[in-house]
Amino acid sequence: MKNVLMGAVALIALTAPASSADLPARPYSKAPPIVIPIFDWTGFYIGINGGGGSAHQCWDVINAAGLVFSPPRGMGCHNATGGTFGGQIGYRWQIANSVFGLEAQGNWAGFRGSNANLAFVGVQDGTKIDAFGLFTGQVGYAWNNVLLYVKGGAAVVRDKYRVFDFATGLNVDNGSETRWGGAVGMGLEFDFAPNWSLGLEYDHLFMGHRDVDFFFSTGFVGPAGGRAGTARIGQDVDIGLVRVNYRWGGAGAARY
Repeated sequence: MKNVLMGAVALIALTAPASSADLPARPYSKAPPIVIPIFDWTGFYIGINGGGGSAHQCWDVINAAGLVFSPPRGMGCHNATGGTFGGQIGYRWQIANSVFGLEAQGNWAGFRGSNANLAFVGVQDGTKIDAFGLFTGQVGYAWNNVLLYVKGGAAVVRDKYRVFDFATGLNVDNGSETRWGGAVGMGLEFDFAPNWSLGLEYDHLFMGHRDVDFFFSTGFVGPAGGRAGTARIGQDVDIGLVRVNYRWGGAGAARY
């Protein structure tokens, strides 16, 4: 019996290496590639903004109560300053690191300012901007989720003017207009959460010079509603904004 057991052990020892050698080699499998997401600014977006601004105004009188001034006489300059709040909507395309876009923006504003009239003693000239809009194109450069861009296009501003008595504060005459001009600006924006971005933007509005008709507000100088005269008013506006946008699309590409 002992001889039988020893023979069986020897047989197993001889056949085991041969059986292992007959097994096929384990195939080599390459590690899966590492996927690095690439941020993409392409897509529609909508957002809100808030900040402040300053409108530089210079007035020259062309005529007053039928009296013509040639050349126009300077009435002085002032800055109308205040806060603003509004929203924007747009679309961006990203090609490699370049980003192109179109945007429309509308804002309520409370820019106010005045100065002592240099042509007529005892009265002040005042300006209020209560709204403005921008219609611009954008060109930018993206570093993943950070975007630096410049913009340019058209601007529209809603202005209200008044000449008022310095002692009593009563309006002497007033005027208003909706003025079109040009706009340039630049901004820096970064994505801080999926589809959400935060940005800072500066815009300058070139609103040029316009002739504005004024009408008497009360009857103590002239008939209420009667034409008081015309002033040539030059205007430039500087605006600083903080913006928050929500975007649809983008951020879905991958790099291996």
